[in-house]
Amino acid sequence: MVYTETTPTRASARPASSADRRRWAALATLCMGTLMIVLDTTIVNVALPSIGSDLHLAETSLAWVVNAYLLTYGGFLLLGGRLGDLFGHRRLFAAGIAVFGLASLLCGLAGTPWLLVGARAVQGLGGAVVSAVSLSLIMTLFPAPRERAKAMGVYGFVAAGGGSVGVLLGGVLTDLLDWHAIFLVNVPIGGLVLALSFRLLPSATATATTRRLDTAGAVTITSALVAAVYAIVNGSTAGWTSVQTLGMLTGAVVLLVVFVVVERRVPDPLIPLKLLRVRNLASANVVGMLWSAAMFGWFFLCALYLQNVLGYAPLAVGLAFLPGNVLTAALSLGVSAKLVLRYGIRGPLTIGLGLVGVGLLLLAHAPVNGHYVTDVLPAMVLLGIGAGLALNPMLLAAMTDVDPRDSGLASGITNTGLMMGAALGLAGLASLASSRTAHAAGQGDPRAVALTAGYHTAFLVSGLLAIAAAIVGAVAIRTRNDANR
Repeated sequence: MVYTETTPTRASARPASSADRRRWAALATLCMGTLMIVLDTTIVNVALPSIGSDLHLAETSLAWVVNAYLLTYGGFLLLGGRLGDLFGHRRLFAAGIAVFGLASLLCGLAGTPWLLVGARAVQGLGGAVVSAVSLSLIMTLFPAPRERAKAMGVYGFVAAGGGSVGVLLGGVLTDLLDWHAIFLVNVPIGGLVLALSFRLLPSATATATTRRLDTAGAVTITSALVAAVYAIVNGSTAGWTSVQTLGMLTGAVVLLVVFVVVERRVPDPLIPLKLLRVRNLASANVVGMLWSAAMFGWFFLCALYLQNVLGYAPLAVGLAFLPGNVLTAALSLGVSAKLVLRYGIRGPLTIGLGLVGVGLLLLAHAPVNGHYVTDVLPAMVLLGIGAGLALNPMLLAAMTDVDPRDSGLASGITNTGLMMGAALGLAGLASLASSRTAHAAGQGDPRAVALTAGYHTAFLVSGLLAIAAAIVGAVAIRTRNDANR
């Protein structure tokens, strides 16, 4: 089946420029929804001390304000994408925005810890659905390669830059108002996105050949992802070799094996296993996991380096990331698309990831008494250029060769890979930095020196992960010319 846009008869008589404006307005709607979801992964971090003080939450309980969101967000991405294929991507996008907006209202009004944590879990569910179907809607809106590359560039910039914007916005809203505002701001934005989605996004028939949901597959894969995310986000607290962590990871693996067995036997599987053999989708997901592991670890640890070692205030930390974000925007919104159209996916992806790796390796030498212009800014510039070049071709590689009937599922798989990479990278690199810092402190190094040693180790590993992603992209991603040989 194919998408059929249900616009009034008069719309068909409008000039092409009107239809173009409508499509770009639809993209802006998707990007607003995506930005709202991405912001919520970082905006809350700035407000955590205020939330803990107001609701009398201990540090271990406070972590669940973040973890509850990550659990449901990571756990339901695949299911959300498949539901979009079964019941229509616009319908699922609108439902996800509605759920996210209502949950944000509950978060903003929460006066007890468990209401806040529960509402955050519901937020993650809505966010997972929105993220899972957004890429498939872009593929539908922009079938032409040139416009699709440009649209992916815009979407990629929003997805990549939203985290930094969240740090800035979280600081401003918390300082000027209070922590409730970081959630309540989603309500009017969500209402606007919901209204615009019905007006601008294509109303389409389901793309899947059947509307039967593989319940056993949905339960097992969602449970496996939830168990894996739970183990990862609590690994540094419970201990990576603890019974809890190892037990949850083992349970996730067992559930994954059961899921594969189920998918081989049911007539209408949640994830057709042949989809995992689409070369560019599989390769792009390996690249995405490695890259997001490097980038999320860098974002978190670089913020700590700036604050704990160089003494930056929270707002100054957000501003320190601004040059990289501006460069990512400038390249994503135009240059990257042109490079992809001229040279294909593989070249810009490889070069961009290589620059990211070099930028991270530069940070591995940032000194204790470092200066922003000489010791941090060069790395930010390389990271901004690299991200601006690489994100667009990575998303295109993941989605281009996928059958339209499975586009929502492919979008969910891509976002799941990015999310799992981010969770693993953040947890693993933070633990690595902490271990190296403890070792240095045990040898008598001053606090700033010990912290810097830990950050250096994490930045070094992050750089190697980005370079590994570049190598996988160069070797495994096929260009269209390769496919036609």
